[in-house]
Amino acid sequence: MKFAVIAAGEGARLVEEGVALPKPLVLLNGEPMLDRLLRIFFDNDAEEVVIIVNERHPQTAAHVRSLMAEHPHRRLRLIVKNTPSSMHSFAELSPYLENAPFCLTTVDTVFREKDFRDYISAFKTSLAEGCDGMMGVTDFIDDEKPLYIHTDEEMNIRGFYDRPHSCCRFISGGIYALTPRALRTLSRCMAEGQSRMRNFQRGLVADGLKLKAHLFSKILDVDHVTDIEKAEHFLRG
Repeated sequence: MKFAVIAAGEGARLVEEGVALPKPLVLLNGEPMLDRLLRIFFDNDAEEVVIIVNERHPQTAAHVRSLMAEHPHRRLRLIVKNTPSSMHSFAELSPYLENAPFCLTTVDTVFREKDFRDYISAFKTSLAEGCDGMMGVTDFIDDEKPLYIHTDEEMNIRGFYDRPHSCCRFISGGIYALTPRALRTLSRCMAEGQSRMRNFQRGLVADGLKLKAHLFSKILDVDHVTDIEKAEHFLRG
C-alpha cells in the first residue's frame, strides 16, 4: 500500500501570525508535522510515500531530501511544484498511485496514531469486500468550513454536504484511503475544472464508487498559531 502527502500549501495564515517555518516543518511536541506523518506511514508498512511540496519553500524540499539521504531504506518520492489547489496537487501525485491502494492526506492533518492504525487495518479488510475507498471521519467539528457526510447504519457513504443535515452524523477528516479506480474520478473532475477536494469526494459518489466511513476519535487541522498548541495538547492525550 502506498501513501501520499500534500504539503504544497502556502500556510499563509500561519505566516501572517508570525510563524517563520514552512507549515510542513512546524513542530508538534518537538517533531515536524511532515516527519510525524512519514513516521506513522512507515509504521503502517508503507510501500512508498509520495510527497508534493511547493517551490516557494525550498527549505521543505531540502528537508525531505535530507530525510531521503538519512533513510535510504525508505521509499520516498518528492515532487516540487506550485499548484493552485489541493486537487491539483493530488493530480500531480496521481501518476505514482495508479498501481496500488493508497492513503492520501494533507500535511497538517492531526490524528492519534492508534486511530490511524485501526483505520488502515479496516481499509485493508474492506478491500476484500469490494470497497473502493474509506474516508476518515469525526464527530468533532473544529473546521471553519466542514464537509458533512451522510452515512447509513453500516457506515456506507451516501453523500457529502456543505451544510449540516439531519442525516449527517460526521464530517470529513481529510484522510482518504482509495483504490486506483478513484483516479478516474479525479481525472474527470480536473477535466471539468473542479479544484476542491470536496467536489472530488462528491464525484466519487456520483461515479458509483463504494465508499465507507471510518470514525476517528478526533481529527484536527493546523491553520492558525492557536491550532499548534491545541494539536500538541490533543496528541499528549
